[in-house]
Amino acid sequence: MSRRRKAISPAIVSRYFEAFLELLLAERGASANTIAAYRHDLGDAAEFLCGTDMSRKAALDDASTDDLRRYLKNLESRGMATRTSARRLSTLRQFYRFLYADGLRADDPSAILESPRQGRSLPKILSEADVGALLDAAAARDGPDGKRICALVELCYATGMRVTELVGLPLATVQRDPEVLIVRGKGDKERMVPLSEPARQAVRDYLEVRGTFVPEGTTNPFLFAGRGGKHLTRQRFFQLLKDLAEKADLDPRKVSPHVLRHAFATHLLHHDADLRSVQQMLGHADISTTQIYTHVLDERMRKLVADHHPLASRVNAN
Repeated sequence: MSRRRKAISPAIVSRYFEAFLELLLAERGASANTIAAYRHDLGDAAEFLCGTDMSRKAALDDASTDDLRRYLKNLESRGMATRTSARRLSTLRQFYRFLYADGLRADDPSAILESPRQGRSLPKILSEADVGALLDAAAARDGPDGKRICALVELCYATGMRVTELVGLPLATVQRDPEVLIVRGKGDKERMVPLSEPARQAVRDYLEVRGTFVPEGTTNPFLFAGRGGKHLTRQRFFQLLKDLAEKADLDPRKVSPHVLRHAFATHLLHHDADLRSVQQMLGHADISTTQIYTHVLDERMRKLVADHHPLASRVNAN
């Protein structure tokens, strides 16, 4: 039986660990969850590199390319998912780039490492008919709860917002019935997303009953008010959406706020939106993230060639 290694604090192993995290906070506006993930990933690498079962011990700051290769091999032997290993390597790359850029190391040991190969799965989506059924089920709900879930689903599908962006929308954002919604996303960056008329109407209807969700004598700055002056929780919206899916005769396991975000992007591309515009509306910093939806573009381009290329008619005739 292998002996379990004692955990080593990365703050001790690396003199520059906390400075690296401060950079993430200052320049990228990293969330607490992101910082925790980086802390865990670098801590795991530091623990391995300084472990007693290593033929060559190395501090995280001084690790060589071969040391990092051994670490990646160790992740594989532990049965780590390829996607997780790739994320760990991405964390290490950013750390060593920081050391190199600030002159704290003369080289970047991660520069020539290859990322673990991973297949890229297509996002789960709902068909346009499925989303229509979901919206119809929301519109059929009576009372304040019905108007709230209707506004939530309409906004989610109409804008492609992340669930945290949706539930955290400030009330002031919609009070003037805007045609364009300003969304504050990752890294505290703002983006503009056009609002459809059905979404605007759903918000207007909800605002008429919003007061029932705010205790008398109190105020709440969020559009979707929750308890104690906070906003509706992500977990509560998930639950409301699952309940709505059952009413719409859809599999609740296939319905989530993120699936609605995927549906927003896929349906836009299917109706001839360009990838760059979809990237901006989703709030993706890099176009490569949005390219997961290119399966829709590929299908459309094949049809375009088949229908309009001058050689296509000759092939069909033969």
